[in-house]
Amino acid sequence: MSNLPRHIAIIMDGNGRWAEAQGKSRTFGHERGAESVRAITTHCAKHSDIERLTLYAFSTENWKRPKIEVEFLMKLLERYLKSERSTYLEGNIRFEPIGDLSIFSKSLRNVIDDVQTATMGCNGLTQCLALNYGGRDEIVRAANTLRNKGEITVESLSAQLDCSHDVDLLIRTGGDHRLSNFLLWQAAYAELFFTKTLWPEFTTDELETIIKKFKTVERRFGGLN
Repeated sequence: MSNLPRHIAIIMDGNGRWAEAQGKSRTFGHERGAESVRAITTHCAKHSDIERLTLYAFSTENWKRPKIEVEFLMKLLERYLKSERSTYLEGNIRFEPIGDLSIFSKSLRNVIDDVQTATMGCNGLTQCLALNYGGRDEIVRAANTLRNKGEITVESLSAQLDCSHDVDLLIRTGGDHRLSNFLLWQAAYAELFFTKTLWPEFTTDELETIIKKFKTVERRFGGLN
């Protein structure tokens, strides 16, 4: 029942709207959003209280976007991972993907595997990118794996999920107030914070302000103190 946010999850919303407000293309917003990912990740890596940072990078529903935008996002992800390999290693950051990666190109899967393998020995912050991820899809896949192995329990299902770590603090940028199918199981007792700030403008100072507010929350997990 610690008041320290050991696992922070972020729905990174607002890249496209930020770019359009600048008179730029949505792809420009995604590029700036990647810069915010780097800044927030390296900041969290220096924060001894934070063990895990999970970022909603590409959802199972994002395939519905225009083909040209999806193709750009795939290329951006591959380029980002290649360029950030050294950042992970220098910051002692372990990279972990969650989601159904089977639909990605072989080239992208190889890059994901390479960075994950290269950072396996890092024991600082774990940066987890949710890629082709949906909370409902995650739970269904886990249940299907367990259905012929006897009774499904909270513990067995949790262990089978892509992410078996409960979320302490969940932040959504961009002004909307919904989970959008993100970490539905893991966020059962998460504290939820929503900000109107668009993701490319989300700073480490705002993150620290939210963490400070989080630390004042009395977390009872259904019990009484």
